[in-house]
Amino acid sequence: MRKVAIYGKGGIGKSTTTQNTVAGLMELGRKIMVVGCDPKADSTRLLLGGLAQKSVLDALREEGEEVELDDIRKAGYGGTWCVESGGPEPGVGCAGRGIITSINMLESLGAYEESEGLDYAFYDVLGDVVCGGFAMPIRDGKAEEIYIVVSGEMMAMYAANNISKGIVKFAQTGSVRLGGLICNSRAVDNEKEVVEAFAEKLGTHMIYFVPRDNDVQRAEINRKTVVEWNPDVPQASVYRGLAKAIDENKRLEIPTPLEIEALESLLMAYGLMDAA
Repeated sequence: MRKVAIYGKGGIGKSTTTQNTVAGLMELGRKIMVVGCDPKADSTRLLLGGLAQKSVLDALREEGEEVELDDIRKAGYGGTWCVESGGPEPGVGCAGRGIITSINMLESLGAYEESEGLDYAFYDVLGDVVCGGFAMPIRDGKAEEIYIVVSGEMMAMYAANNISKGIVKFAQTGSVRLGGLICNSRAVDNEKEVVEAFAEKLGTHMIYFVPRDNDVQRAEINRKTVVEWNPDVPQASVYRGLAKAIDENKRLEIPTPLEIEALESLLMAYGLMDAA
């Protein structure tokens, strides 16, 4: 089973990218479990047709220790298993603890073994936080293959560089590796070129370029992935291509994060940042 985590700057489109990629992998015949690691518990919404799902922490609050696997796992599009970690009540506790609790509970309930030969476990992780509970997916072998969703925007690349530093730290004592950058386009100038150059300096590759397309929003309004909403639109083929690229990817690297001066020089070279 391949254990994949998707990271990236908050608001960059990780959940949308993850769910649409999973839909593409499902078409390839892959068996997948998606674990949402965001307290908002919305990482599987499109796969579930917009239906609310009881999170692991909600189940624990309501049922105590008598939680069963069917209480926290629901079948979504194409038979994909969907789990949401959830979070604490507002103003109480640490959201990162929900991820630790969820993954430990899934393991204790046999989710990874019982789910009929999983090919993938996907972790959709909140923002660019790589400390505490939010680092759980890249600690202790929980996830071994990391993809960073990025764009040609300055802050998205800063975040990707910081996430790479976290990967380096955990790679020293574990098997976590960077599988590549996914460019979720914001249609900025020189976007593809700057992300490719950034990836090369990190010692990885841009595994796929996802163009900006309003069909993504149309599908989300209909509470579906693009592949399910309209399998014939060009963007559905894009996500199929991304799924195939990940499925066939063999390039897993320990990244070489840039010093801040080098990153800013790269951004200036592509006109994304003015010289001081």
